[in-house]
Amino acid sequence: MSENAQQLDEAGGYSLLRAKLPYIVVLALALFGVAYTSISHQTINGYWEFLAIAIGIACGFIGFAAASDRQSKINVIRTQILHWVAFLAAMNILLLPPVQQLLPTPATGLAMMLLLALGTFVAGIYVSTDIALLGLAMAFFVPAIAWLKVSALLLALVGLAIIGIGVARWRR
Repeated sequence: MSENAQQLDEAGGYSLLRAKLPYIVVLALALFGVAYTSISHQTINGYWEFLAIAIGIACGFIGFAAASDRQSKINVIRTQILHWVAFLAAMNILLLPPVQQLLPTPATGLAMMLLLALGTFVAGIYVSTDIALLGLAMAFFVPAIAWLKVSALLLALVGLAIIGIGVARWRR
């Protein structure tokens, strides 16, 4: 490791990034799920279930490690299993054909991410502040993604105008 890298690690920069990397990866995977659903206009049922199960397992491990005695550990595991089974059931209700007839596919991706965000936040209340913050971040991205979809044309026009101004100034 270089001297600068060691200094950053000693200052907490790299170790903080390493500690938060799993949360960043989960957030990126959730955003990917919404983007894929929006672009392909296909629901990816197994993907959302996998993500919910992965977050549930992580919450179980974090809660288990923080529990002090055997009974607390059993309670954490039981609570997390029931919690995530309930959210998986809600996600699967959204994917039932009668519900899908009423809900456009792009909206399904946002709804699945919102359910996953809510499940993550609620689990985080009992398990870890970092998990709760991950749930809040996921929830924040739901309206942000919806706004971006509605404003895509406006953003494209603004981007083209900025590029045009940049090219005009560069030529001068």
